[in-house]
Amino acid sequence: MPIKNKSKANNQPKRKPVENEAELTLIKGRPRLNHLLRSRCRIAFVVFAVLAMAVVIRSGISASRGYALVATQTQAQQLELENERLRVEIAQLKSPQRIKQIAEDELGMIVPRKMYFSHER
Repeated sequence: MPIKNKSKANNQPKRKPVENEAELTLIKGRPRLNHLLRSRCRIAFVVFAVLAMAVVIRSGISASRGYALVATQTQAQQLELENERLRVEIAQLKSPQRIKQIAEDELGMIVPRKMYFSHER
């Protein structure tokens, strides 16, 4: 009867030197993983994702500031128009004809026909 007490080292075939890359990537029927390349790709992906998010956030902030600026400019225009309207209204209220009309109609005053001024020395 044959002896079946072979060591584990004897069960594995000796590897011959690899001459092309296709043989290098396959070990025992599975592809060989390049962990360094994989980690660099992960780092590159994370950096790219962070930069992309920064760009998106920055553009969002710029857009919201732009909308705020437009709203402020519109409000300033409305206030300027209101200010101009109030100046015109003040000028109308200060009008001498208006004051004379109120004095005559509401207060019963009359404008004298002749006026005399005296000077004291």
